Amino acid sequence: MSDLKIPSHVGIIMDGNGRWAEKRGKKRSYGHRVGSENVERVVEHAFKVGVKSLTLYAFSSENWARPKEEVDELMRLLKNYFKKFISKVLKNGVRLKVVGGRAELSDDLIKVIDECEDMSKDNTEHYLNIALNYGGRQEVVAVVNKLIGEGKAVTVDSISENLYTAASGEPDLIIRTGGEYRLSNFLLYQGAYSELYFTDVLWPDFDEIELDKAIDSFGKRKRRFGKVL
Repeated sequence: MSDLKIPSHVGIIMDGNGRWAEKRGKKRSYGHRVGSENVERVVEHAFKVGVKSLTLYAFSSENWARPKEEVDELMRLLKNYFKKFISKVLKNGVRLKVVGGRAELSDDLIKVIDECEDMSKDNTEHYLNIALNYGGRQEVVAVVNKLIGEGKAVTVDSISENLYTAASGEPDLIIRTGGEYRLSNFLLYQGAYSELYFTDVLWPDFDEIELDKAIDSFGKRKRRFGKVL
């Protein structure tokens, strides 16, 4: 990878697991399993090259409409991922935060999530946010209602300070795999000035080289934030 500026916070919409499997004559659940195995290597590489925070779109609030078999497999894979994550969080200095609604999640999944978050709460080297049962619009509504309930003014700053990913700052770069060109309700408020990178590569095939390409693309862009440079 060329010697370019590294984004501090990267958001990734991990899309294309089901289509990847279908192209190989497999069930969509097989694609999710392979995709979940890909998460670890991409996360490790991102932190290795200097990314401070990652926010991964694992399951949207709209994904409950998918077939029950597929949803059940996704939930099982997520639980297994968190269990595996527990053994690594302390030695790798990663702080885990799961963002999104929890009312629809199973008690055993919530228990594993709570254990991971508690064990990693003092880690500050890297931040890993997993967006689970997450929706950007729903997040803004929740934050505004929280502020009103506390009798606080609703401002740009007060909303930003109370967003789920506030500790990570706004994402410098948002990547979407799988060939679609939309944000799909992901980090809508935080991503107002994010650089966007879209690739046709399906998530199971999005490896370290593909991540380097995205970061290289970011490093070559001039970020103006509405100003003239």
